[in-house]
Amino acid sequence: MSVFANSSTVTVLQGEYRVSTSPTVAFSTVLGSCIAACIYDERNGVGGMNHFLLASSSASDSVNARYGVHAMELLINGIMKKGAQRDHLKAKVFGGAKMSANLSNIGANNADFVQRFLRDEGIPVISSSVGGTSARRVRFHPVTGAAQQTQVKDDRQLGDIERAAAVAPAPQPKPASDPGAVTLF
Repeated sequence: MSVFANSSTVTVLQGEYRVSTSPTVAFSTVLGSCIAACIYDERNGVGGMNHFLLASSSASDSVNARYGVHAMELLINGIMKKGAQRDHLKAKVFGGAKMSANLSNIGANNADFVQRFLRDEGIPVISSSVGGTSARRVRFHPVTGAAQQTQVKDDRQLGDIERAAAVAPAPQPKPASDPGAVTLF
């Protein structure tokens, strides 16, 4: 039985992060060029997810969870406050798609940033699904580190898929036989 089957889903929107020690909570988000870092300490049963929009900003509002450095610091500090041990932290990273052929590749910049940040912090990336041209719906179980990704079909026709995620309910977990769902361990 999937850890997602009996979990209550908490949506993580752009510029947010969530941390939990509850085995009945799962985090969910939809990503285009944005990044979600899922960091957890399975030994101590704590983890969290963030959702940041851009790697960095030179503006005065860079101390905002919409930007990578601040989002990563908030997430790691939040997990540590809930009992994680630094040397037990692991990460899974999602997002960073190129959502428009006419714009710069914000997604690739975001993916490069988060992987470099985690490497510099000594947090191993256990799995990663970044790049491409499709949006992703990600579910993450913070206590165990289990993650599930579903590609969002026809996302270029949907417009701002990430904004749509704010009003769309998270789907129920799909059976393992669904070819569109990938469970990452």
